[in-house]
Amino acid sequence: MRDKKDTVKYIVVCTGIAFVMLSYYVYQIFFTPNFGNNNDAKDFVLYVRKGATFQDVLDTLDKHNVYEDKTSFAFIAKMLGYQDQVKAGRYVLPVKTTNLQVVRKLRSGAQDPIKVTFNSIRLKSEFAERIGSKFSFGSDTLRKLLADEAVCKKYGFDTSTILAMFIPNTYEFYWTLSAETFMNRMQNEYTQFWTVKRKEQAQAAGLTPIQVSILASIVEAETNMNTEKPTVAGVYINRLNINMPLQADPTVKFALGDFSIKRINHDLIDAAGNSPYNTYRVTGLPPGPINMPSITTIDKVLNYESHNYLFFVADPKKPGYHIFNADYRSHVNKANQYRKSLNTRNIH
Repeated sequence: MRDKKDTVKYIVVCTGIAFVMLSYYVYQIFFTPNFGNNNDAKDFVLYVRKGATFQDVLDTLDKHNVYEDKTSFAFIAKMLGYQDQVKAGRYVLPVKTTNLQVVRKLRSGAQDPIKVTFNSIRLKSEFAERIGSKFSFGSDTLRKLLADEAVCKKYGFDTSTILAMFIPNTYEFYWTLSAETFMNRMQNEYTQFWTVKRKEQAQAAGLTPIQVSILASIVEAETNMNTEKPTVAGVYINRLNINMPLQADPTVKFALGDFSIKRINHDLIDAAGNSPYNTYRVTGLPPGPINMPSITTIDKVLNYESHNYLFFVADPKKPGYHIFNADYRSHVNKANQYRKSLNTRNIH
C-alpha cells in the first residue's frame, strides 16, 4: 500500500515538475525576446512582398540573422495562424522583441510607414529612381507614368510640367501602395498647397500655378539666398512683361544636360541651339521646370519684389549674392568686373 502511495506521489511530483517546465518553456517562447538580442543589434526592417509565403519570410530572417530561435518563432506563427496569413508590407522589428509581438504585428499587417523627403531634384528620371525605389512598385513603374502623356493629362499636366505636381516636403507612405495611389496622393498635396491666396497671387503676377513653379525653378537655380529670391523673381517678371528673353544661365545648363558648367558663354548658348529651354534664344518661360523648387522659393516668387531691375550679375565681393541694375551699360560694367574675378580664379 505504501509503495502504491509513493508511486502516485512520485507521478504527481513528476507531473508537476513537467508542467512547470512546460509552462516555463511556453512562457519563454511567447514572452522572452527572440529578435535583436545581440548587443550591437539594431531595429530590423522586414520587407514582405505581395504573394510572399511564410518560407520567404523565414528565408529573409535567416539571411539577416535576425532571431535567435527559428523553431520557437515558427511554432508561434503556426499556433496563431500566421503561416497561412502572410501580408505584404514593411515592418520594423525593434530589438528585444518577442515572438508573440512579431507574429501579431505581421499577422495583422500593421505596417510601419516610410518617411519620404524629396527636394533638389532636376530630372524626371532622377525623381523616378530616387523615389520609386523606396516603394514596392519600383522605379520603372514611376518612370513610365511620368512619361505617359495621358497619365500626365489626367492630373492636369503634360510630360514637361509633371514635376511641378510634386511639392518638395516630407511625406509618410506605406511601402505597398501602388504607383497610381502615390500619384493621387501627390495631386492631393498639390491641390492643398495651391490655396485660394496663392492662386490669387499667381494671377496678380500674370502667371498660372504651373508657370509659377517653372519660374521658381529658375530662381532656385540662380540663388540660394532667400533674401534675394523675390528680387530675382522680380527681374524675370519684368523681362516677361516686356517680352524680353529671360537669358537665364541655368536653363542653358538644363538644355545641355550638363549641370557641372560653371560659366555660360556664347559657344554654350550656340550649342543649346533652339532648345525650348535655351532662354537666350527663346522668349517666355521654358516648357517645364528645371528642378523641383522648394516651397520657400515658390512663395518668394509669389511675393516677388516690384522694381525696375532688368539685369543682375553675381557680386564678386559677396559670394552668393548679386548686383541688380536697371541700366544695361551699368550692368555690362559689373558683368565685366565679375568675369575678371572669375579669370583671376581660373574658373572656366
